[in-house]
Amino acid sequence: MTETVVPPAWSAEIDDWVNRLDVARGRSSHTIRAYRDDVSRLAAYAFARGAASPADVDLELLRDWLGLLADEGIAKSTLARRAAAVRGFYSDLRRTGGVDVDPAARLRSPRPDRRLPKVPSRQQVAALLGGLHAAADSGDPVAIRDLAVVELLYAAGLRVSELVGLDIDDLDRPRHTVRVLGKGAKERVLPYGVPAAAALERWLADGRPALATPDSGAAVFLGARGGRLGARAVHSLATRLLGEAAGPHGPHTFRHAAATHLLDGGADLRVVQELLGHASLSTTQLYTHVSIERLRASYAQAHPRAAEPPR
Repeated sequence: MTETVVPPAWSAEIDDWVNRLDVARGRSSHTIRAYRDDVSRLAAYAFARGAASPADVDLELLRDWLGLLADEGIAKSTLARRAAAVRGFYSDLRRTGGVDVDPAARLRSPRPDRRLPKVPSRQQVAALLGGLHAAADSGDPVAIRDLAVVELLYAAGLRVSELVGLDIDDLDRPRHTVRVLGKGAKERVLPYGVPAAAALERWLADGRPALATPDSGAAVFLGARGGRLGARAVHSLATRLLGEAAGPHGPHTFRHAAATHLLDGGADLRVVQELLGHASLSTTQLYTHVSIERLRASYAQAHPRAAEPPR
């Protein structure tokens, strides 16, 4: 991917905004990079249209930009994020006196497609974990770690960033809870079950000491060279285990599975929202649709009158 060339009159404003996002809002580094890229792309487009600085942009230009992106086939979710980034950028400029009028205040973005995630069944997850248990029984520290990683991802519904950021002090091992720092620097304390606890204890007692070095620090999960386990390694593990079922979500599939299986088992939607750390209940409600689809599939397969035409 070629780097977007940002016009000089835009560059300082974007840098200042990104710095404020980092310091004041506690945004993740991934989000900050994405937002910087989004507004930089707008800057290049706007400059080509004669807008030498952010103050030269109007609502019509912003709509033209989003329209052009839509014509290029950009996903609705990406369009929505870019529009949100631009609204945030101009809202900040208006607040700090960089512009007199906020041209993005009335900028609307398409609603992202709410695609149902692929979710492995309980039986599929159990079979996958069974294979990891068998590999861990060889005594290989990496195999012991992989078992603990997947058990905890599934048991607590963690994001990958939350998992790889764990330190030893974040585990309350007697109580089987883990403290994580989620999106927006929001802290949650999550329970995990007996199988995950056993896998973690095995990793901490047998696997981690075999990989640890003087530079390992307090990280719970370590890579093969003793450093903190990275998100890319967890993605590779999930892709290897799940194959095509991982789709674009990779290890997030285990989070999807945790939410869906909790709801299948009768968990309250608000409880699942709290466990997953969703800011909006509508995000959690996506998993109720997954559960309903699974119910329909089971009904169609099992009920003796499911295939009869309506009268």
